[in-house]
Amino acid sequence: MSCGYGNPKVYTYIGDGFEYMKKHTNEFDVIITDSSDPDGPAEVLFEEEYFKLMKGALREGGIICTQGECIWLHLDLIKKVHTFCQSLFPVVDYGYCTIPTYPSGQIGFMLCSQNPETNFKVPVRTWSEENKPNLRYYNEDVHKAAFVLPEFAKKKLQE
Repeated sequence: MSCGYGNPKVYTYIGDGFEYMKKHTNEFDVIITDSSDPDGPAEVLFEEEYFKLMKGALREGGIICTQGECIWLHLDLIKKVHTFCQSLFPVVDYGYCTIPTYPSGQIGFMLCSQNPETNFKVPVRTWSEENKPNLRYYNEDVHKAAFVLPEFAKKKLQE
């Protein structure tokens, strides 16, 4: 998947995401925020104002994906973000994957779309047979499984 960084449509910005979003309106199809944990300076990246800035920076139908913390450690924060995202976007979902180097071995993603037809749970593309050997982790089943939450997390997000 990292081969996508070479695509001319991809722009990687490393810096203060909050300040960066203030300077951009209606420019991006996709915004991915891979922030540090919500302590100190990165705390604002988990607040409603940042999500409003990202929404404003998206083109029509755009999506965002942000670091969404772990259901085992930050479920209340995830619920808070999920709730205000639902007031901003017609489609909001939370998914997670295993990352052995992260606390508790998982990290989550908050996904939001301006397009009400978006279904994050279903891959938009499938990989051809010749590309599959190049992918060591991702496949269609792993994608779908990322959105299957344990009952306690599912109930919390539905409250």
